[in-house]
This record gives sequence, C-alpha cells and structure tokens, in this order.
Amino acid sequence: MRVLLSQNDVRQGVERMAKFVEDRFGDSPITIVGVMTGSVMLLADLIRLLKMPMRVGVVQASSYRGETTRSELVVNSDLTPDVAGREVLLLDDIFDTGHTLMAIVEHLRRKGARSICTAVLLRKAERKEAPIEPDFAAFDIPNEFVIGYGLDYRDEHRNLPFIGVLEENDLGSGE
Repeated sequence: MRVLLSQNDVRQGVERMAKFVEDRFGDSPITIVGVMTGSVMLLADLIRLLKMPMRVGVVQASSYRGETTRSELVVNSDLTPDVAGREVLLLDDIFDTGHTLMAIVEHLRRKGARSICTAVLLRKAERKEAPIEPDFAAFDIPNEFVIGYGLDYRDEHRNLPFIGVLEENDLGSGE
C-alpha cells in the first residue's frame, strides 16, 4: 500500500469542507446526513468543526441484483432524522460513478428536504457516469482503489488515519 493523502492532508481537506459548509449555511440550522459506512470518520471530524445548530443522521445505500443484469440501489433512511422542510448537507466519503449520490439526493427530495447540498471527501472525476456533481469535493483523486479514513477493502482498513492506495498485489483473491 502507498499513501495517497497523509493524515495532515485529510485534516486540511476536512477543514476546507467545514469552511465551505459555514460559508454555505452561515448560522442556519442544518441536518447532516452521512452515507454509511464510509463517511463515519468524516462525519465525526466535520461536525466537531461546525458551529451552527445541527441534527445528524445516517443513510445506507446498498446495491442488489434485480431480475435484470443491472443492479438496483436501495436506500435505507431508518436512521435519518426527518428532513421535511430542512436544509440538508449530504456527506459521503467518495464520489465515484455518482449513482449512489444521485439516488440518495432523489430519496431526500422525496422526503421533502427544502434544499440538499452535497459534499464528498474524494472525487474520482474520470469515473463519473451519473448526471450529478457534488457541491464540494475536498480532493480529486486518480482512478485507484483507495482505503483508509472510512474507506475499506473487505471491511478492513477503515481505521487508517490517511488515504492509501492498494496495489494489485494487495488485492488478493481469497481471505
């Protein structure tokens, strides 16, 4: 594994995100919704930096194979506070194809959110497939398999304080 973004780089990216959120919302109350599980570290670090009144919750998005060959994204918002009439900040660890972010934004709109602002720690611009862009991305990264700071490989490495890249020989086929 090699380090793509150091712990200090990540901290500075989260600080830039906090500044963006404060500039965007001022002192207005917001509801912050983190996408599970990857955004847990980002969510915790970000809310410590914000001063406005906030409610915090999480949403989970899972892909399931349907009867066709295309997978279907299912959004579970059981742990999300009521967003009806609220200003929402949707927070995710990584923007890859954009399908997850787009599905969750649509889900929150159907739940009655007044406005939805999106922020991601990492963006892989070359992988984008969906017609959506995050309102804020702390870092643009190359199309590599990244781990750490909430991102995992086989449910491991989320606890790393930096963003690392797994090389081909790190991506084993068995356990």
